Amino acid sequence: MSVQDDLAAVRRRLQDLEHTVEELERRVGAERGTPAGSRTEPMVTIPDTPYDSQKWTDTDDEGLGARDRHAP
Repeated sequence: MSVQDDLAAVRRRLQDLEHTVEELERRVGAERGTPAGSRTEPMVTIPDTPYDSQKWTDTDDEGLGARDRHAP
């Protein structure tokens, strides 16, 4: 296969994926009683910057327990 054939195949698969996602959105919207493409809650943007480590002072690691103790 040539590069052009590969690109054409990728484009077809992307279009198939887009159609599948659109159909899924329609189905989910129909089950929830909302039109496709409308959101019930606003989208939240999560920053890429690291969190301030001071926020995590005196916290336990979930599922791992406290930092100054060891498992039995």
